[in-house]
Amino acid sequence: MTHDSSHGQPPSATGPAKCLPLEGIRVLDLTRALSGPFCTTLLGDLGADIIKVEPTGGDMIRHWGPHDRGTSLYHVSVNRNKRSISLDLRSDDGRDVLRRLAEQVDVIVENFRPGILADIGLDADWLDQHAPDVLVASVTGFGSRGPLHREPCFDQIIQGMGGLMSLTGEPSRIGVRVGLPIVDLLTGMFAAVGVAATLAGRARGVTTRTVGASMLESALAVLTFQAQNYLSNGIVPERVGNSHPVLAPCGVFQTADHAINIAAGTQAHFERLCRLVGREDVISDPRFCDSPSRLRHREELDAVIAGALARADSGHWVRLLREADIPAGPVHDMAGVFADPQVRAVDVVENVDHPSLGTVHLVRGPLHIDDQPCSVRLAPPLLGEHSREILREFGVSDSEIAGLIADGVLVAHSERVEVSR
Repeated sequence: MTHDSSHGQPPSATGPAKCLPLEGIRVLDLTRALSGPFCTTLLGDLGADIIKVEPTGGDMIRHWGPHDRGTSLYHVSVNRNKRSISLDLRSDDGRDVLRRLAEQVDVIVENFRPGILADIGLDADWLDQHAPDVLVASVTGFGSRGPLHREPCFDQIIQGMGGLMSLTGEPSRIGVRVGLPIVDLLTGMFAAVGVAATLAGRARGVTTRTVGASMLESALAVLTFQAQNYLSNGIVPERVGNSHPVLAPCGVFQTADHAINIAAGTQAHFERLCRLVGREDVISDPRFCDSPSRLRHREELDAVIAGALARADSGHWVRLLREADIPAGPVHDMAGVFADPQVRAVDVVENVDHPSLGTVHLVRGPLHIDDQPCSVRLAPPLLGEHSREILREFGVSDSEIAGLIADGVLVAHSERVEVSR
């Protein structure tokens, strides 16, 4: 399915989901990098009109790799279903325009350091007076209080500080970061839940003015049983590599060609696995008779399973394991991910018309409404691609727009950029 992003106001979803729950909600997106933009992307998936306000040089991630013909794919990956307006917020005129936008939206999402929102003209007193019904959602690094609350922050810092790196990697080496900016993504998700919940509450008469989510608190929130074990028992967890911290056999196992994942999480799984690989004798071995015993003797058990799996290739074992109702699957690289029949079956990749790249294969959002996916309605925008149409919708005259462009306050594209072939 191909969706055209050249028109102005986002229409009702042209993809499979016909009625989206946040249609009619206007969101002023003042975020940059990843945590905030991921939040607004999710809100856009749900139908909100996301107006992405960028500085005249663009969101910082427009300059981050990888690139395709000069366009940041980092930016493309997390800015679907948005429109872009580019303003010089260091200027009085730019801040005046921002206020005119803020007066007519439902939600403002920002991930500045504390105090910056006020510096660009949207302080609490002005909002109370001119936009009293606007929900302000703030995404921060360290939270709203404490010695670091005004400090800049990146995902890498919180992965270490928040304990995730201490849990990830091999026991014999220093902890490693997750392969994606996972804390940014988690924080964006929590912020989006907060915004959606607040909007739902308002429909029932619950008055809420602000929502906050911090990267530090988001990381701590997902430590779950590892944190609880420390808080309750004082036990500092150790890294266990690709094994599950509390279940065995559960982890990565090498076959005759490639590694696979096996999760024998129950006694029934374990016994079926032993029979399947021809090691029924292991079931009665006292070292492996129950889950705590298997965990204590994980290395010996994993060696037994790996030895049996080495007799055949990964495809053979995954097929037999699934037939036996034992959770199992391949360990894919990116090429394998998008070639997998199940990934293809859920149809997560959409063909989207991008204004400078032509047809782009883009991963849609993961949510489904009434059993239908929330599709990509608008391609990730060029810088200032929608500046003119947005200002016209907000009552700014063409002569004013021309003056803002002439003064360098507004960046606007006059038309779609021709696709480079």
